[in-house]
Amino acid sequence: VQFAESGGGSVQAGGSLRLSCAVTGFTWGYHGIGWFRQVPGKEREEISCLNGSDGSKWYDDSVEGRFTMASIDDDKNKLYLQMNDLKPEDTAVYYCATCRVVQYGEARYEEYEDWGQGTQVTVSS
Repeated sequence: VQFAESGGGSVQAGGSLRLSCAVTGFTWGYHGIGWFRQVPGKEREEISCLNGSDGSKWYDDSVEGRFTMASIDDDKNKLYLQMNDLKPEDTAVYYCATCRVVQYGEARYEEYEDWGQGTQVTVSS
């Protein structure tokens, strides 16, 4: 699986950025495509997934209502992550990845298997 990521950069709090991801060598099914982010020295934080099994979209509470994921030109192997109302705590390296997120009542199963090189997002206050 190969990823071509673009977007990212620096913005002030309250601003917007868009990340794009084109995936090749990938077959939709058990996994879909989504994003996670990571700050150096901290655990990665899964933030979104377009599930391959049923097309459902999952967003972490930290980004729900501010971030939106969608396909580009109806090509589900090309996705973008629109990030609005950005906050300084959104600063991280963002990775496009193959994913599967399933909610079981209060529990949630997350699996992110392959990912790209990442792109830096910096939000200043």
